[in-house]
Order: sequence, then C-alpha cells, then structure tokens
Amino acid sequence: MLTTRTKPPITEPIHGPDMSTRTAGTDLNEKQRRILGYLREHGDAQTYFKSRLIAQELGMTAKEVGANMTAIRTGEFDVDVEKWGYSSGTTWKVEVESQGS
Repeated sequence: MLTTRTKPPITEPIHGPDMSTRTAGTDLNEKQRRILGYLREHGDAQTYFKSRLIAQELGMTAKEVGANMTAIRTGEFDVDVEKWGYSSGTTWKVEVESQGS
C-alpha cells in the first residue's frame, strides 16, 4: 500500500499559452507524424484500428506502428489513442476531437 511517504510526487505538465493541445506534431518524428495524420484522416469514419492495417497503408511494419504509437498516446494532440486489444495483433481505439470543440 502506498502512503503519503511512498507515493511518487504528482507532477503536472507545464504548458505555455496555446500549448494545451498541440496539433502541429512538432515533437514527433517522421513516422509518428505519418501515423498521426493517418489517424486524423480516418478517425472520423472509424474508431478501431489494427497496427498491421495502419502499417500496410503507410509502408511500415506493425511493430514500427506500435513502437511509434506511444508518442501519440502520451502526447497532447487532437487524437486520443488507447491500446484496446491484442487478438491477432494490437488494436487501437481512436477518438478524434472535432474541430469545433
């Protein structure tokens, strides 16, 4: 059991004005930007994505997609990504925030 003595400190990310939601993807590498773009483009019509299918579309391996998805999952973008399932490959649940919100 964690007590106040053993609990890790809670740290809040520091954002400047206009940094609450990054949309440009400036901290992402080329593969991560391509994956983020793919999710933004297809996220309105689809909610669940298999790594292997994203990989086929983008000319990557499923392993590359999975490894690069972490930066998107943990970043603050207009796309929320959650690891959803593992049967026959990793499935990602994706929610794209609407432009109007």
